[in-house]
Amino acid sequence: MSNDDNPHVVRSAIWREDAEPDNPFAARAAYCRGYDVYGDMLGQARWVEMLYLLFMPEPPTAVQTELLESLALALANPGPREASVHAAMCGGVCGSTAASSLMAALAVGAGQLGGAREVYTAATAWANCGTNLAAWQEWLANTGELPGGIWPAPEHPPGFDPHGLSTATPVKQTLACLAGYGAGPSLPWLQHHLPDIEAAAGRPLSLSGVAAAALADLGFNPEQSEMLYLLLRLPGAAAHALEQRPLGYKKFPFGSVELENSSEAQSA
Repeated sequence: MSNDDNPHVVRSAIWREDAEPDNPFAARAAYCRGYDVYGDMLGQARWVEMLYLLFMPEPPTAVQTELLESLALALANPGPREASVHAAMCGGVCGSTAASSLMAALAVGAGQLGGAREVYTAATAWANCGTNLAAWQEWLANTGELPGGIWPAPEHPPGFDPHGLSTATPVKQTLACLAGYGAGPSLPWLQHHLPDIEAAAGRPLSLSGVAAAALADLGFNPEQSEMLYLLLRLPGAAAHALEQRPLGYKKFPFGSVELENSSEAQSA
């Protein structure tokens, strides 16, 4: 019987394991895209190189590694103001399990308001428009009509801040840093044409828009970009959920503001 006909063979271009001679359930060696993970990569490769290799058929170049590491740092903690982190904190403060807090962050951070689906849509635009300003202007003029399947039409241009009046400082800092690596055409082009792009969107660029351009320069497709964006923002959600857990609901951030607003609404 060939491996193709054997139902017990794991078919994966990503991962292969050789079993221990005395234990078929334990791996003697594990290979990621053909690279010996524990024999060669451990102690030599960086975490983002392993991350890249899990999604791509070849390891990243030195420039791609630096770009992905800086992107991971920029996305690591969206902060307690961000909805997905706030959801994880709600899980932490009420004593939910670690997995429940992270699932809350994933569920809330998966949408179209600064979430992973917004990155997917923006990454799709990079795949279709590239560095063609006229194509971007046409796409931005019609984002309210984008087909979404189970998703509703976007309420704002994906990759842009629906509430902002000007580009936030961290967004500008992140774009400048990532464009400086020159790993691909998207980020430098976006930095150069930022006034034109923001004028066409009628909104300032957001961090999700920078992330979509960076992931495009790294060679990830929209589906991979969506998945990576979900993954890279989890560390901050986890840390804030743990921090909030022992503090209790009485010390939950923004609670006093919410109560004041609620009291004002009731008195009105």
